Amino acid sequence: MARQRKRPEPGEAELSMTPMIDVVFQLLIYFVVTNKPVDVITNLDVFRPAPDRSAPKDTPPPNLVRLGVYKDGYTVNEVAATLPVLDQALARLAALDASQTIMITVSSFSEHGQLIKALDLCAKNGLTSLSIVSAAN
Repeated sequence: MARQRKRPEPGEAELSMTPMIDVVFQLLIYFVVTNKPVDVITNLDVFRPAPDRSAPKDTPPPNLVRLGVYKDGYTVNEVAATLPVLDQALARLAALDASQTIMITVSSFSEHGQLIKALDLCAKNGLTSLSIVSAAN
């Protein structure tokens, strides 16, 4: 009589999770690196108010004083000025109209302390409507 060979019973199939997890992490890294987020602020619509129809048409534009802060000093309406002269000019401007706009142009080569001194002089004289712009030179 021939002897029959016993065949081992097949066990349950196992699926290794390690390669799948590796692929998922690689996809995650790919999408994180290639994602370009949309800047929401650049897509906001800005609606400016309509002009006041009851305002008189011949109203002159508001006075605008240009104050320059440069590496070698200050200017007031394109005229060179030292710190004491600047203080006197701002005092005269504040005496005429304290609500007028002061546009401060700051050179990228000027020191930060120079801007702070100019802002202190504006605050000392009660000038609060300030607009600060940076200049390339």
